[in-house]
Amino acid sequence: MAKHEGAGKAQTRTGETLDEALRKAKRQPRLGPGQLERAPLAAGEDDTPDVERLNKALARAGVASRRAVDELIRAGKVSVNGQVVTQLGQKVDVRLDRVLVDGKRVALISEEAQVKVYFLLNKPPKVLTTAKDDRGRSTVMDYVAGAAEGRIYPVGRLDYDAEGALLLTNDGELAAKLMHPRTHVAKVYQVKVKGEPEERQLDLLRRGIRLEDGPTRACKIDVVKKARVNTWVEVTLTEGKNRQLKRMFWRIRHPVLKILRVKYGPVDLGDLGTGEFRELKRAEVEALRKAVDVAGTARPHA
Repeated sequence: MAKHEGAGKAQTRTGETLDEALRKAKRQPRLGPGQLERAPLAAGEDDTPDVERLNKALARAGVASRRAVDELIRAGKVSVNGQVVTQLGQKVDVRLDRVLVDGKRVALISEEAQVKVYFLLNKPPKVLTTAKDDRGRSTVMDYVAGAAEGRIYPVGRLDYDAEGALLLTNDGELAAKLMHPRTHVAKVYQVKVKGEPEERQLDLLRRGIRLEDGPTRACKIDVVKKARVNTWVEVTLTEGKNRQLKRMFWRIRHPVLKILRVKYGPVDLGDLGTGEFRELKRAEVEALRKAVDVAGTARPHA
């Protein structure tokens, strides 16, 4: 069949002739993984399992919390494939997109490929349960520095002056389940209160009382030791209202003097020293998952 002489002169949608477009395509360098030149995915576009929100991907990479990453995005300090991103909710492909923060490349990893880590810290008193404090006060992250390559974060909170068992992980799904108000994972506290509460008063707390933010669930309370002016009790809660123990005992006129959390679900504080941390054993992680019915596999740790 004879070649149509005008075929190479036909124009493409960009106004180029077909011959010009082909010659231009031959000059384009081949791009390797992570160098795909394309616009960042629009919010809501999720054509592969590795597509997710930019703030989530950067938080997993250890840059900062999602909220802090959003501030970096608003400030124009984040770029994707050479394009500065200022729109929150932007999505990226963690395998292919090239992401820079303050001009430095950030290595992204998918949630499935991320090695999940789990730690137990014996939180000291007068330490904040947060990743960072703008007033320069000590936080729990100061005690687990270097524990993991990426970012880890505390599961729930302990009051500033409380101490004891605190879980930290990079497993967002498990952390969310443990903190969900409907999960009801039991947490055990040794609580020192002023004076000597009567059994009838403790029974009120055991059955549940009404606080400003709603009624408390029934709980277990055992008297451990009575001193001359104070009493130690062991309290098992299956919820986590703000400053709950302090408010409960204030209602029966026996203020809390000290709080030590000795157990979080199946994980026991044991003889872990104040300010020390350890990695959870596989069996402990599996027990936590079973408690909240989360499928998954922890990093092997005997």
